Amino acid sequence: MRSSKDELRTKEKKLVYKFAAGRENYELTVPIEFPVQENPSHFHGRLMLLHNLPCFIEDDLKKSLIQFIEDETIKDYDRESEKALGAVTSGEVDLEHLVNSWTKAYTKTTLEHARPEEPNWDEDFGDVYHDLIHSPASETLLNLEHNYFVSISELIGERDVELKKLRERQGVEMNNVMQELGKSLTDQDVNSVAAQHFESQQMLENKWANELKQLTNIQKQEYQEWVIKLHQDLKNPNNSSISEEIKVQPSQLRESTDASARIYEEQRQLEESFTIHLGAQLKTMHNLRLLRADMLDFCKHKRNYRSGVKLHRLQTALSLYSTSLCGLVLLVDRSEEH
Repeated sequence: MRSSKDELRTKEKKLVYKFAAGRENYELTVPIEFPVQENPSHFHGRLMLLHNLPCFIEDDLKKSLIQFIEDETIKDYDRESEKALGAVTSGEVDLEHLVNSWTKAYTKTTLEHARPEEPNWDEDFGDVYHDLIHSPASETLLNLEHNYFVSISELIGERDVELKKLRERQGVEMNNVMQELGKSLTDQDVNSVAAQHFESQQMLENKWANELKQLTNIQKQEYQEWVIKLHQDLKNPNNSSISEEIKVQPSQLRESTDASARIYEEQRQLEESFTIHLGAQLKTMHNLRLLRADMLDFCKHKRNYRSGVKLHRLQTALSLYSTSLCGLVLLVDRSEEH
């Protein structure tokens, strides 16, 4: 195979063009660098202007110039090809690596063997989800989302338990090392143990981060594909399997009985609703709700899937991907600086 130096190396070749003007014979010698980067038509125009050549040789000179460039370029390619084949037959180039490179290049540039383009879910997923959440399938969507949440929560719980055990073990080991400091161990030994503990924690955290990311990507892909498929099936009135797909089965809802895992319990809230009318002649009605709560509580998924929480999630889901304006007003004490 050619190296980058061979590809960038230029060679100068001379075009010799002979023509007659009246009783005089002339010879034009033009040095040309190969590979030619300039458009031959532009190069031909510069030659006519620079050498003040007669107009009757313009077409013939252009034809000779283009033919000369094509012939010499083919010769260069043939020469490089012979050199590359010689390197392969002599064993200078790894044949398997060369075959893989050619296969990859052919697959990328040939439409027949190219991979099909992956659908862009973000383009139409919003409209599809908005249609389904306002259909009888809304219950199934919420149940599936809750099952995904429980899976992620369980994995996070396993991660926290394993990290806690590691830190406790490392704490005991560090206490033992500190007790021996100045006796059988030095500061360098303590630093070495601390570095090992840090590296172990980093490796474990990276391991769990990769598992969480992988599970999240799998859930996202499955959820998007299922939503698109269900939406397509709903458009087909002759599909008899739709009722089975959207059938609500409460027994499939995965619940956690671990009391220590109820960190997402809904806190006690104080709220009151108001209805106001604005306008002098054409009145418009607005419903307001005054609520005392943690503002991040609206972003949390409650682990105890009670009916009230379920209705709250349904209300949030109905407003997703819609044109309705929603806002949150956060009341702040004037005495606090932010």
